[in-house]
Amino acid sequence: QVQLVESGGGLVQAGGSLRLSCAASGSIVSINNMGWYRQAPGKQRELVAEITSGGDAGYVDSVKGRFTLSRDNAKNTVYLQMNSLELEDTAVYYCTAKIRTHWGVADYRYWGQGTQVTVSS
Repeated sequence: QVQLVESGGGLVQAGGSLRLSCAASGSIVSINNMGWYRQAPGKQRELVAEITSGGDAGYVDSVKGRFTLSRDNAKNTVYLQMNSLELEDTAVYYCTAKIRTHWGVADYRYWGQGTQVTVSS
């Protein structure tokens, strides 16, 4: 029932910017951490950024100073503003969120379908 819908991916030149959005919908009681992973071909999926329900964000070292994570709790949406994009940022980006769907039930991590980000020279 819970769904994470991502948008904002695309092709951009190195040095450019993109803004990814991820909106959660469905039977939601509360959303705890939300974040973004990415996976390039032949490489392991890595955590890019994560944000708590209170707005505290953390980032992998390679994107610090370039990416900014934010969320709009009223819209159940998380945003990843990506500036100064580099070739190495090319990957499929996956939204993830820990969501409680019923009181008394543990949070469960949900995933979006992934959105392609391609950075060209």
